[in-house]
Amino acid sequence: MQPSKPEYYDVFEDFHGVLMYKPFTKYWDEVETFTASLDDLVIASYPKSGTTWASEIVDMIYKEGDVEKCKQDAIYNRIPYLECREENIFHGVKQLKEMKSPRIVKTHLPAQLLPESFWEKNCKIIYVCRNAKDVAVSYYYFFLMITAYPHPGSFPEFVEKFMQGQVPYGSWYDHVNSYWEKRKNSQMLFMFYEDMKEDIRKEVIKVIQFLGRKPSEELIDKIIKHTSFKEMKNNPCTNYTTVPDEMMDQRVTPFMRKGITGDWKNHFTVAMNEKFDMHYMQQMKTSTMKFRTEI
Repeated sequence: MQPSKPEYYDVFEDFHGVLMYKPFTKYWDEVETFTASLDDLVIASYPKSGTTWASEIVDMIYKEGDVEKCKQDAIYNRIPYLECREENIFHGVKQLKEMKSPRIVKTHLPAQLLPESFWEKNCKIIYVCRNAKDVAVSYYYFFLMITAYPHPGSFPEFVEKFMQGQVPYGSWYDHVNSYWEKRKNSQMLFMFYEDMKEDIRKEVIKVIQFLGRKPSEELIDKIIKHTSFKEMKNNPCTNYTTVPDEMMDQRVTPFMRKGITGDWKNHFTVAMNEKFDMHYMQQMKTSTMKFRTEI
C-alpha cells in the first residue's frame, strides 16, 4: 500500500446521492449553470467505459478524417471534461467557454446531474456503456494510477465498493439506467463497448449518420485505423502521457491498459463472480438493458 495515498472520505463525498470527487464539487455552481449551445455534442459515460475511444472517433468525424489535426493537441483539450477541475491542467467549464462551436463535451455525470441546459437545448448525446465486470476491473487499475485517489484496497474489496456504488460517480447500475430511460429521444445515441470491439466499422457508420453526415469509405477507413487500440495507446494525444506523473502515474499501470472485452475473467474468482451476478440481477431486474460480458 502506498503510504502517501489519502483516506477515502478525505477525497470523496456524497453529492446529491452520488459519490463524487471533492475538487469537482467545490465549484459545482459553474457546472450546474453551464450554458449549452444548440450544436454542442455530449459524450457521456460511466468511467472506464470507452469514453476516450468514442471521443477520438467523434473528433475524427468533426475534423473530416484529418489525423494531423487530431494530433495537434491532447484529447482533454480538444474535448474538455465538463466537470473536471484539477490544478492548472483541467478546467472543463473554462475550456469549453473559450471554445468555438461546434463543441464536443465529455462528461461522466449521470443524467440527473448533467446541466439542465443540455436537456433544454435538446443537444445530441452519445452515451457509451460497457459491461459492469470489465468496468470494475478497469476502474480498479485507474484508482491505482490516480495519485490523488485513495488506495482501492484489494481487488475483491474494490469490487464490493463498486457494487455498492461507493466509487466516484456512484452506482454503475443507476448511471447506465439514467440514460437508458431517455434512449427514445432521437437526439441520443447509445453505444456499447462490446459492439465497438465486435464490429467497429458498423459502429463508426452509426456515429457518422447520427451526426448528420454521409459516411465515405475513405473516412471510415481512416477513423478505424487512427482509433485502433494500438494506435491510441502509442499516441501521446490520446494515451494521457502528457499528464504529469504526479497526477496520473502510468508507471503503476498505463491509462490505456488492454482495451479488451472479458478481462474480468482474469480477475474474478468463481465465488466473486457468483456474488456479482446475483447482485447484478437484483439491481437490473427492472431494466431492459442487455450487456455482453464476452464476445
